[in-house]
Amino acid sequence: MDATVIQTIELRRMLDDGGEIALLDMREEGVFARDGHILLSSNVPLSHLEMRVSALLPRKSVRIVLCDGGLPSGPSAGDGVPPFGPSVGQQGPKSKRELMHGESLASTAASRLVELGYTNVKRLEGGTPAWAVAGHRLYTGVYVPSKAFGEYILHQDQPPEVTANELYAWKNDGRDLVILDSRPLDEYRRNSIPGAIDCPSAELIYRAHDLLRSTDATVVVNCGGRTRSIIGAQALINSGLRNPVYALKDGTQGWHLAGYTLDHGRTDQAPMPSAAGAARARDDAVRVAQRFGVRSMSAAQLKTLQQDSARTVYLIDVRSPEEFSAGHAPGSQSVPGGQLIQATDVYLAVRHAAVVLIDDNGARATMTAAWLAQMGWHDVFVLEKALEREDLVRGLAPADVPGLSGIQVTRITAATLHDLLERGDVQVADLANSLRYSEGHIPGAWHVVRSRLPENLAAIPNLKRLVFTAPDDETLAKFAAKDAMRLTPAPVEVLQGGTTAWTAEGYPLERGTARLTGRDDDIKYKALDRKADVEAAIREYLEWEIDLVNATASDPDFGFRRFG
Repeated sequence: MDATVIQTIELRRMLDDGGEIALLDMREEGVFARDGHILLSSNVPLSHLEMRVSALLPRKSVRIVLCDGGLPSGPSAGDGVPPFGPSVGQQGPKSKRELMHGESLASTAASRLVELGYTNVKRLEGGTPAWAVAGHRLYTGVYVPSKAFGEYILHQDQPPEVTANELYAWKNDGRDLVILDSRPLDEYRRNSIPGAIDCPSAELIYRAHDLLRSTDATVVVNCGGRTRSIIGAQALINSGLRNPVYALKDGTQGWHLAGYTLDHGRTDQAPMPSAAGAARARDDAVRVAQRFGVRSMSAAQLKTLQQDSARTVYLIDVRSPEEFSAGHAPGSQSVPGGQLIQATDVYLAVRHAAVVLIDDNGARATMTAAWLAQMGWHDVFVLEKALEREDLVRGLAPADVPGLSGIQVTRITAATLHDLLERGDVQVADLANSLRYSEGHIPGAWHVVRSRLPENLAAIPNLKRLVFTAPDDETLAKFAAKDAMRLTPAPVEVLQGGTTAWTAEGYPLERGTARLTGRDDDIKYKALDRKADVEAAIREYLEWEIDLVNATASDPDFGFRRFG
């Protein structure tokens, strides 16, 4: 028996023993969402493993279990527990060959992690189908712990909701309204409620005070669907805000279903708070900390914790990326607090790890810590005086990408690539996700997925010279080029600066999906990003979200906690 392979019963024991463990699902996000996954797993597609591993798994000796969609031994996966909830849009695997390809992902990932120095790596035999055959539940969709938590808070705390029709009537009646969109700016820019101001959810108690003319103003918090509307509204209520506060039922998707027009391209953001607003936010944070038992930690205590070789410590700055870039504590990573709660499984892969949060005045870190405590995270702390130090680092922290420096690959400029394309002497492989690819790519470029290169490259005709590009930089392209050198005799190169460099030179992009080399299930599409059956996709998604509250009542793995 291979010592690196474990069975489902062993994984269940490991998940229940209270020790640190990271359960990683190596499939592409769309497959992970569609075909069902283990609740306590974090989706880390094999394509992006090297780019994410240092932040996700900072301790090399932590227990790691890898899984994929491999075939189980014994009865058919169909005899087990079906995935919880519907899957929207993309269709399932068509053949045993596709399933067998999925089974190889965990094995490949295990080899890569061992090469990178990780010493306690296992993989789950049979993958997720084996988990289902053993009688355990699988879940469809993404961010399931966070989505379920939103429904749990709605059920337990019952923050008031307002429908799209009611909000539309309020606007027409001239009601004193402040509509706050609790999503990050890039999501707000894609679509927003007319008149809404962007204020990501961890920023709400920090910035909202200055936006309110009186305690009579009604505050409505919205997101794209439900979770951040609910969490944002309840955050303001928990902080003691005296204004009427509502969550917009079903967010921008509900607004669309009601037949109202969404804005696109807006950039209206809530300003940084005044001194008085920041002081009120600090007072709010004290009340929240007392209610939810939020603990603080000194720099000396943090140093001691980080020196413990048996503990994983996530040091997370929950301020905005712009504030982080202006000066942050060495060793911290930027994850705005609202996104941390929205996608906890994306950032906190190691269960039972210690989480230490940073901001400048305590309000945002405290509110984020309070939510994490309610989600079942026990060792969560706010770092005292985290930014009162002389060695703050400016700029975005460079990603630690193990193995990148050793890749030897030729880089070509956008101008050189343009000339090669004009002569028909090259094929371009674009590693953007399929949605971003469809919205704009180098003319003639083929969409590829790194983990599927053998199949993808076989679909590209006349492959005599190959250039990889990625959206923003060269990192993913370099890893894909390294992989491709073993798959094709054609010269393989990388576009210097990626597709961003191409557009910076003034060269055009084209839209569409005419040159997909495989299925568009590399990501989970949001309903409003679908090209067809948008309304049906929205309804199915919202039903999935609402139904998660039933799962929280029957599945103890969620581990949510109530506080007085």
